[in-house]
Amino acid sequence: MNSLSPTPDCLPMKPRCPQCHSQRIETKNYAKKTGGTLGTVAGAASGAAAAMRGAETAGDPGDGSTGTLLSIVAGAILGGLVGGVAGCAVGARLGEVVDTTILDNCHCLECGCRFSLQHA
Repeated sequence: MNSLSPTPDCLPMKPRCPQCHSQRIETKNYAKKTGGTLGTVAGAASGAAAAMRGAETAGDPGDGSTGTLLSIVAGAILGGLVGGVAGCAVGARLGEVVDTTILDNCHCLECGCRFSLQHA
């Protein structure tokens, strides 16, 4: 047997329905999707705003300098991108915690039961 092939004990277990014990389970991940979306929007807005506040101290874009104006725009874009990525990661992780601990995130395709992995 190849030493790189997975063994049965290292494969993740599929969740089972607590009512009918089926493995035909889908996860909804509503909070993870919502948290990722809200985190992206909030992170992008705060990152761009922080970059614009930083640009205010760098110089006046109205002084005719094209380089200053371009650096302000580039800083706002990069700030928004970095903030959006960070916000998405944090929001998705927080949503994942909500999905697994609070919401009934799993849905059995056999019997229609909705349940949480912690209560399965």
